[in-house]
Amino acid sequence: MNSGQYVLSQLLDYIHRELFHRCVTRYGGDYKVQHFSCWQQFVCLVFAQLTWRESLRDIEACLNARVGQLYHLGLRAPVKRSTLADALAARDWRIFADLAQHLIGQARRLYAQEPLALDLEQTIYALDASIIDLCLSVYPWARFDAQRSGLKIHTQLEVHSHLPAQMLVSLATYQEVLWLDQLLYEPGAFYLMDRAYVNWRRLYAIEQARAWFVVRAKKSLRYCRLHSQPVDPATGLRSDQIISLQAFYAAKDYPDKLRRVRFYDLEHRRGLVFLTNHFGLPALTIARLYQKRWQVELFFRWLKQHLRIKAFYGTSANAVRTQLWVAVSVYALVAILKKRLGSDITLYEILQILSVSVFEKTPVAQLFQGLPSQNEAAQFPNQLLLFA
Repeated sequence: MNSGQYVLSQLLDYIHRELFHRCVTRYGGDYKVQHFSCWQQFVCLVFAQLTWRESLRDIEACLNARVGQLYHLGLRAPVKRSTLADALAARDWRIFADLAQHLIGQARRLYAQEPLALDLEQTIYALDASIIDLCLSVYPWARFDAQRSGLKIHTQLEVHSHLPAQMLVSLATYQEVLWLDQLLYEPGAFYLMDRAYVNWRRLYAIEQARAWFVVRAKKSLRYCRLHSQPVDPATGLRSDQIISLQAFYAAKDYPDKLRRVRFYDLEHRRGLVFLTNHFGLPALTIARLYQKRWQVELFFRWLKQHLRIKAFYGTSANAVRTQLWVAVSVYALVAILKKRLGSDITLYEILQILSVSVFEKTPVAQLFQGLPSQNEAAQFPNQLLLFA
């Protein structure tokens, strides 16, 4: 008989308990708590994410069916849904937000040497936001129009590692461009953004930070062409121009020159216009660089498809935000596990195997032995995944 730890415990061992304790202490999460600590709450929510539990009643039933094994997970008494509901409503969601950010930082360090398809040494970030739809009658505090409620997840994704460098959960009414005011720009890094982030004062802040941006241009852009470079139409390029802004306030907020690259996407039959403050890269590289922004869309799709962030265990703003940040923590833990194991299987496959193995005592490395690598899986198109 295997007398080792449960698989869930092995996964949670990637979290330094002193780090978790500091996050809890910072917001008084365990102040006057005797029976159900923040760690116990976190274990329950991680279990719910990994096994795709539907409700608090579902979590209670499934965990208490293993009541003799709960002690080894740090749960010293049977789980009660009322206690878990109270914890979700009362305990500061920032505890789990801080933990998620620490885990993301830990994962990014592991993926620091991941190769990038483009021959660039600079760090590349893709910025975007995605709305989590909520029921208006259940979540009226998150209303953003006459018929809908929702939250918005803002993400600065590091392209080569597929891991978020910064995240923010806000009401859906919070505009994407406002988040730029909270970011600390890394000199020499590239920031890839769509048209929602076109604000000349904020883009000029990136320029002044000695960082680079590539952003889609709006159709209403007013500019003066200063110089044109020759392009090869066979590559899809249509123009490569140096421009200055003509509109009064735009020119006041961004007084420097810009580079305008026009590209025609033959596959989707549409024209794309990019603006950048980098004048040295080939125009085709600028177009291909912007294509990497799609990684953040895949990140959002992965979260929504494979983690529990579209149905919630509580109705308060604190409960919803807590669940979202625990889901991000689970994503980071799975990414850390993948790297620690040195495995070629995908995050999705790891998540699926963990979901049916949480109460096994098999060493976690043995769970993934004998599985086909990504290259082997690519031979079966119906098994392709969104990202590795």
